[in-house]
Amino acid sequence: METVDLHFHLDAEATLVTNRMLCVRNPQAENGPIRLWAEELERLSLTVDGSAPLAVRDDGTLLEIDAAGERVVVEVQTRIRPGANTTLSGLYVSNDGFFTQCEAEGFRRITCFPDRPDVMARFTVTLEADRAACPVLLSNGNLIDAGELPAGRHFARWEDPFPKPSYLFALVAAKLVVLERQVRTQSGREVLLQVWVEEGNLDRCAHALDALVNSMRWDEETFGLELDLDRFMIVAVADFNMGAMENKGLNIFNTKFVLAKPDTATDVDYEHIESVVAHEYFHNWTGNRVTCRDWFQLTLKEGLTVFRDQQFSADMLARAAGEEGAASARAVKRIDDVRVLRAAQFPEDAGPMAHPIRPDRYQEINNFYTATVYEKGAEIIRMLHTLLGQEGFRNGMDLYFSYYDGQAVTCDDFVEVMSEANGVDLDQFMRWYSQAGTPRVRASGVWDAASASYTLTLAQSTPPTPGQPDKQALVIPVALGLIGPDGRDCVLRLEGEATGKASTRVLTLSAMEQSFRFVDLPAEPVPSLLRGFSAPVILELEEDDARLAFRMAHDADPCNRWDAAQRYAERVVLALAADPDAQVPAAYVQAMRTLLNAHSLDPAFRAQALALPGETYLLERMTPADPLALRAALQRLMRTLGEQLAAEWLAVFDAMQVAGEYRYHPRDAGCRALANLALRYLAAADDAQGLARAQQRFDAATNMTERFGALSALVHSTHPAREQALAAFHARYRDDALVLDKWFALQAGAWRWDPAALPTLARVRHLMADPAFSLSNPNKVYALLGTYFRANPGEFHAADGSGHAFWADQVLALNAKNPQVAARMARALENWRRFTPALQHSMRTQVQRVQASDGLSADVAEVLGKALE
Repeated sequence: METVDLHFHLDAEATLVTNRMLCVRNPQAENGPIRLWAEELERLSLTVDGSAPLAVRDDGTLLEIDAAGERVVVEVQTRIRPGANTTLSGLYVSNDGFFTQCEAEGFRRITCFPDRPDVMARFTVTLEADRAACPVLLSNGNLIDAGELPAGRHFARWEDPFPKPSYLFALVAAKLVVLERQVRTQSGREVLLQVWVEEGNLDRCAHALDALVNSMRWDEETFGLELDLDRFMIVAVADFNMGAMENKGLNIFNTKFVLAKPDTATDVDYEHIESVVAHEYFHNWTGNRVTCRDWFQLTLKEGLTVFRDQQFSADMLARAAGEEGAASARAVKRIDDVRVLRAAQFPEDAGPMAHPIRPDRYQEINNFYTATVYEKGAEIIRMLHTLLGQEGFRNGMDLYFSYYDGQAVTCDDFVEVMSEANGVDLDQFMRWYSQAGTPRVRASGVWDAASASYTLTLAQSTPPTPGQPDKQALVIPVALGLIGPDGRDCVLRLEGEATGKASTRVLTLSAMEQSFRFVDLPAEPVPSLLRGFSAPVILELEEDDARLAFRMAHDADPCNRWDAAQRYAERVVLALAADPDAQVPAAYVQAMRTLLNAHSLDPAFRAQALALPGETYLLERMTPADPLALRAALQRLMRTLGEQLAAEWLAVFDAMQVAGEYRYHPRDAGCRALANLALRYLAAADDAQGLARAQQRFDAATNMTERFGALSALVHSTHPAREQALAAFHARYRDDALVLDKWFALQAGAWRWDPAALPTLARVRHLMADPAFSLSNPNKVYALLGTYFRANPGEFHAADGSGHAFWADQVLALNAKNPQVAARMARALENWRRFTPALQHSMRTQVQRVQASDGLSADVAEVLGKALE
């Protein structure tokens, strides 16, 4: 496809789409028909060079056209019904406006087209709509014409000067207002940055626009990449399956990742908006200018761009924190990334949907927008960055764009360029792209006092995954420090080296087992492995309680100091879950007290280190997984820590108050996070002073972070004020859809501290009847049902199986409306084999019930089919 000229006569009941394509025969392919995909379309006419085609074959989804000549013009007119499109894929209506979502295969729901990522064309788009209903008409690229039409209609014509695949096409026609800013690029061009939202939301766009400006500057400074269009637009829509979409020059966002002001958005919301805006902007080069040859290469753009947005966020936090707090700010961001990986990706690697970051097969591509492709993909790019160094990585990126700008390429092309730019062999490293599963690295050390040497042995293994019983050795960078008895890092000198090097160094584990001998050490060291979480692996290392407490207090690497606290907590929780009569060890409480009172540490880091590991991660560490026993253990541990450290928690809460007007700043956010954590522990202990502070904070809060933190503490207690606080919160925000999503999610994810309280399932059923809830809106589904299914295992996996039966009902209801959302909900039971026998039976029964139902979408069928294989 050389050029595509689209004309839209927009109407909610019947939109007419005229598509004129200049098709050029591929000289490297055999002569064959033109193949166009179509889905849910009514084809009205079809011509080739103005005449009827030689022959047409149409099976309802694939249209084959025989055509003579090397260059032909194919014109097809279709009619679609965006008002009835509940899938939110293709062209659909939201709040009387028209929006599109074409990744991965939504464009074929708009017009007949070779809907593949390697088919790239230059698009010209004309939009025609009723002016009163849709005064704003947007599409990709630059606006080249606009004007009035009869009968109160108007038009706008847009031209994208860069070839792009159809998945990057977008249009918006709606009643919107704009916040905009003219900025100058590094080469001196004036460009227009715009954020379009519904009227009434303009005061919530400033942070998103600032994030866009910062992203543009960062990409110029870090990678030398400049915005290539005259304008860059973000549009916020309430009904959207994903977080956002990087359509060329016209990014369409879920409102969740655009709208923010202090009274409605938390610090975490501000952080996520900055990150997602950056992610979609960075796609302009890593995804748009250089795109994927096919959908198996999805991580080529997503893993690389997640890594880029993580680096950007770390840089922004460090810059805001200043020289003194920069290192801690970066570490807190890194810990956030690792938490997400462990909670979402590690279970995926251990289940029936396990796949490499570049999968070798799929039935429905929408199911492979996964934590593996995104988060693990980013970790693999991070390992390349670690192995090549910042300069080497930048050299590789420069060469990548010089070779492949304007092309659709593969993961192999990317890694080969990195290899060429740095003169290194990365053939073995490519196994990360084809091998599924989370590797285990087993570490053991031997101290030889006579020779003052320490020998570290590392061994790697990866468990079998579906279709991959045997695993090969990977290249694993292991960042290492050795801590002396005084708590300080030792200078590291490997045997055979003339001098020692920095206290943290990177070892490369490339065999199934390797040993490294360090010499000239003053005393037996304590190893600190995988500093900065240098590889996405599970570390197996024998450490007693005393050593974990030592590293909690002294490890110079913040990520590993946090990890020591997580490992210690995991050990205690799993022991409590295994033995209801076991007691919380006094040594663990003392280790937490020491960390809590370490006032020299950044508050944001303390908030991370003092938080217990997530339930989904802990369930993966249980064999078999018993969510009811785990929940009881977590409640006992939180209650004990709340009771025994009550005085310290109260003191910390009082010390973490932030004066003045709200600002999104790492220091302030850290103080609020630690204060909110203190309230949660105090609420778990039903501490009267703590609950009084939570009530006072809820009533007097001047920002959402403090108000919602206090509400969360009250809800996770037996305090009678919790219901009044929930009602007051609803009354205050009943007209704000995004804030009500928080209200839904809080209740769906709440632990029952009072056994006499309403079971969570009953509450969820009640909330589904709330006028603000709708199964048609993905945000509402993710907030209420998604939280209950995925983030509240202690309630969802009730012994009577009621939660599983409810899951089946909702997956079936969603399947009829929006298969993509239904598939995401379906994945809540994919790892059913890991649970206790009674829960396995209940889950399997409901999975089979859904799988056997009529009219199951390919999206849901693939998930359940793999779960039952």
